[in-house]
This record gives sequence, C-alpha cells and structure tokens, in this order.
Amino acid sequence: MKSENHKDWSSAIALRITDELAIKEDFPEDTEILRGILEKLLSQNVWAVKKLIGTGIIEEDYPCEGGDENDGNWFSS
Repeated sequence: MKSENHKDWSSAIALRITDELAIKEDFPEDTEILRGILEKLLSQNVWAVKKLIGTGIIEEDYPCEGGDENDGNWFSS
C-alpha cells in the first residue's frame, strides 16, 4: 500500500466509524476528537487498515475524498 493511499484509507475509515456514532449529533466536538485520534492511530498501522478494507466498516471500492464513482477517483489498496 502506497503511503498516500494509506493516509487516504486511514482518513476514510476514521470518518466512516465516527459517522455511525450515536453520540455524533449530541456531542459533535467529541466525535471530531475521536475521528482525529482514530485517523492518527490508523495512519501508523498499515496492517489494521488493510484488515478493515473490504469489511462492513469500509468497502474495497470506497471513493477517494473529492472523488465519486463516476470520475474514476478511487482508492487502491
């Protein structure tokens, strides 16, 4: 996994996890803190990111930030 792809995947996974939190609307600041922590931890662990790709957490064909399914801007693991 290239380092830039790993960073993108880390960000996307952290966003996906925190986006599903029940506390998200009541505690948005806490949710952002958790997202930042998850992103930092995942960015330091290639193995963990690879294990999560293709699970219910994040699909293998999840689009890159700023991209969509029509422009071909997709992550590659």
